[in-house]
Amino acid sequence: MASSAALIVTLLIVARPLAAAPLRLVPGRETADQLAAMVVGTLALGQALDSATLLAGLANRGAMAVIRRAIEGAAGPDLFAAVVVIGVLAGSAEEVFFRGYMQTRLRERWPAATAVVVTSVAFGLLHLEWIHAALALGLGLWLGFVTERAGSALPAVTAHVINNTVFTLLTATVGTPQDRTLNMALLTGSAVIFFGCALWVWRGPRVATQ
Repeated sequence: MASSAALIVTLLIVARPLAAAPLRLVPGRETADQLAAMVVGTLALGQALDSATLLAGLANRGAMAVIRRAIEGAAGPDLFAAVVVIGVLAGSAEEVFFRGYMQTRLRERWPAATAVVVTSVAFGLLHLEWIHAALALGLGLWLGFVTERAGSALPAVTAHVINNTVFTLLTATVGTPQDRTLNMALLTGSAVIFFGCALWVWRGPRVATQ
């Protein structure tokens, strides 16, 4: 909640003008099927990164392990609060600042790929601890790509909020699968789904570059 509030306050200070269009918080050229691919691709990437972390023996280390332990078994008001803070507030605040503001401003001066990479690195550094930062970097690259393909940050906001919400609900109700065979299957399946979604988004309508 503190980091989300800090991002929002910073945005209020530096963004001029503070309006939806300059932050690309208006619908872009994404079609319904592309938006679905963007959301599903985000979920698949998130699962692939989680499974890869467990298979690498890093699942019980770092900030993500602390977050999982805090969420596991949550129910009622506690689960609702976790969904609001982790799912809605964190997901939307991070996307509005990084993809809506930072990437958009960098995109005005630099090529799209450079803007996406620099923004994603900054997004990763926000998470401080290196395991969480690496996962955030991977997710940020994808959401940056999504933003450039759509010409709007709204699909990234939607995908991030849904991804965080699903993560919170599954962690609270099901827990984190520890079986290596299951995680290998989840990693393989998620990777296939992710690359399929990425290809679908890539082949969709492009926003004209300026």
